[in-house]
Amino acid sequence: MSSKNIKTVEVSVKGKKIMDFLLKEGKSAQMYDVGEVAKGLEEDLEKLIPILSDLSDKGLLKLFSEETERIDLASEGLLYAKDGLPERNLLKILKDRKKKIEKIRETLGENGAKIGLTWCMRNKWVKSEKTDKGAFFSVTAEGLEALDKGLIEQKLLEKISQNFVYLSDLITEEIGIIEKLLSRNLVKKKIERKYSFSLSEALLEGKIEPILVVTALDRDLILSGEWKKARLKRYNLSARPPTTYIARKQPYLAFLDELKAKLVSLGFQEMIGPIIELEFWNFDALYQPQDHPARTWSDTYSIKKPAKGKLPPGGIVERVKSAHEDGCRTGSTGWRYKWRPEIAAKLMLRAQGTSLSARTLLKAKPPSKYFAIARCYRPDVVDATHLSEFNQVEGIVVDEDLTFRDLLGILKMFAVEIAEAEDVKFIPDYYPFTEPSVQLSAKHPEMGWIEFGGAGIFRPEVVIPPKVEVPVLAWGLGVDRLYMVKAGISDIRKLFSEDLGWMRSSKVLI
Repeated sequence: MSSKNIKTVEVSVKGKKIMDFLLKEGKSAQMYDVGEVAKGLEEDLEKLIPILSDLSDKGLLKLFSEETERIDLASEGLLYAKDGLPERNLLKILKDRKKKIEKIRETLGENGAKIGLTWCMRNKWVKSEKTDKGAFFSVTAEGLEALDKGLIEQKLLEKISQNFVYLSDLITEEIGIIEKLLSRNLVKKKIERKYSFSLSEALLEGKIEPILVVTALDRDLILSGEWKKARLKRYNLSARPPTTYIARKQPYLAFLDELKAKLVSLGFQEMIGPIIELEFWNFDALYQPQDHPARTWSDTYSIKKPAKGKLPPGGIVERVKSAHEDGCRTGSTGWRYKWRPEIAAKLMLRAQGTSLSARTLLKAKPPSKYFAIARCYRPDVVDATHLSEFNQVEGIVVDEDLTFRDLLGILKMFAVEIAEAEDVKFIPDYYPFTEPSVQLSAKHPEMGWIEFGGAGIFRPEVVIPPKVEVPVLAWGLGVDRLYMVKAGISDIRKLFSEDLGWMRSSKVLI
C-alpha cells in the first residue's frame, strides 16, 4: 500500500510510547491484558486506561471491558486470617481435653470464646456436659472431622489475605463458603472493571499510522532523535483558557457581611445574645402574655435539659410582672392575669431576634441605635419561603421626637437599598409589643409579594420596665427573604444549598 493511502493519526507522547511497546515485535492480532501492559510499561493502571481509550477513539485499538466481582477481606476477616477463626481456635484447645467456660475465656478472650462457642454449637462441633464440678465443653466427632479437614473457611480467608480473588476463579465449593463468609461480614464483594484490548484491523492492515504530536520539544525528544518524526501541535487561538475557581465567600454569607458593614457605617451598634434564651427575654419582657398561642410547643423549641434558667436580677422582673398584671404606671390595665415567674424562667431556642432588643433596652441611653443579625428557630413547615431556622435583622432606635414616619423611612431603606426591591408596600399589622405596628412587603419578580417582617414603636409596657422614657423604633425582618429578592431566588432553601454552580456564578461584593 502506498504511503499516500496511509492515514496518519496524531497521538500524545504517552500514546506513542504505548504504540511503540505494542509494535516492537511486529503487528499482532492477539488480545492484550491492560494490567500486563501497565507492568511492562511501568505505568499506573488507572492512568493508562484514559490513554488507551483515546487511542481506541482514534481507531488504533479496540478496547474491551467487563465487570467482575472481586472478593476482599473485611476488617474482622483480616483479623481471623491472621489469628485464626474463633471456632477453629476453640476446636484446637478442646481437641485433647475438655474445658470449662472460664478456661476457654482465659485462652480465647471474652469475644473469641463467645463467637467460637456460637459457631461450634450451631454446627454441633462442640457439646456441653454438666458434672459435679460444673459444665465442661468437649469436641464432638463432627468437630474433629471439621478440624482434620482444616476448616476450608480458614484456608480461604488466608488465600484472600495473600491477594484478593475473583469470584469467577473460585470452584463451586469455595463459592458456597464465600456466601457464608459474606453473611458473617468477614469478606465483602467489590465490583471491578477489567480491561483488555487488541490492535485495530486498520492498524493491522497498514491503513493508519500513529504520528507523535508534541506541544513542545524537551531534552529527551532531542537526545533520542524522536523530534525528527514528531509533529508540532497547532495552536488553537480560539480556544478558551480553563476556568479557574478562586476561593470566595458563600454568596449569602457575603451578603450578611455587606449588610452588617452598611449598618455599622450608619452608626448602629451590634447587639449580641445567647441562642438558648429565657422565655422572659423572648416573650415576657416584650409584653407577650404567658397564655399567648405563639408560646406553645407548636411555635417554639423548648429545651429539655436543663428546662429552666435564672431570671435576671435588679428589679426588672418585678417591673415586667407589674406590666403584665396592672400596666406598671403606663396608663394601661395590663393583661390582668397572675404572672408566673416559673414560666418566664423556661429555656428555649431563640424564636425572634427581638429578644436581643429586650435585653439591650436595659442599657440603652438616648440617642442610640442598635442592630443584630440573629439566628432564630421556629418549628415551621419548610417550603419555598419558610425554614425551621432562619436569620433576622433586628434593630432599635432610641431617641426623643422619633415618629412613625422615621420608622417607615428605615424600612424603605432596607427594602430598596439592601434588597434592591422596586415595589414596596406597608400594611397595618398587630404585634403584642409595638403600637402602631406595620408589616413590610416587597414584590418578588417570580413569587409576587413577600412579607419581609414586622416593625413598630415599642409600647410603654415594653420600655417602662427597663426605664426607657423616650420613643423606641423597632423592627425585625427576615434577612433570608431580603436576599431572595436581591438575588432573584425563588426558593429560600437555595441559600443554604451546596449548589457549586450557583455559588460560583453569584455576584459577591466583599
